[in-house]
Amino acid sequence: MRVVLIVALSLWAGLVHADVAPRAGWVVIETAKPYAQLVEDVKVAVGANGMGVVTQAGPTGAAKARGITIPGNRVIGVFNNKFAVRILALSTAAMIEAPIRLYVTETGDGGTLSYKMPSFVFAPYVGEAGPELTEAAEELDAIFMTIAEEATR
Repeated sequence: MRVVLIVALSLWAGLVHADVAPRAGWVVIETAKPYAQLVEDVKVAVGANGMGVVTQAGPTGAAKARGITIPGNRVIGVFNNKFAVRILALSTAAMIEAPIRLYVTETGDGGTLSYKMPSFVFAPYVGEAGPELTEAAEELDAIFMTIAEEATR
């Protein structure tokens, strides 16, 4: 019975697409690029725009090691120490939001790049940090949009 359940779940997971629906505060860009290419293009665009890949995580490889096939799924944490020091000076609490995460998912037609806009992520801290945090977050919005445009081109 257990084997049948594992096989059924594996087949179902292979048919499911990792689509991310647009929602408030998010940027969602669907592409025809293959998932692996989109992941690599995101990393290149991050470096080309003065930011760094700080973290990477995804369940796809671990699931495969367990015999389960799921669509490609990678979270890439992106930040720059220049912004970290600047934001930390404004709000210690706000730094829990760094790094900002880019989310690459595999779909039936290619890959999708999604992320929460930095201004959306840092908005809850503006009351304590002041308008300088809004300025930093808006600068990050522009950088992340450029990264997204370059990676999905």
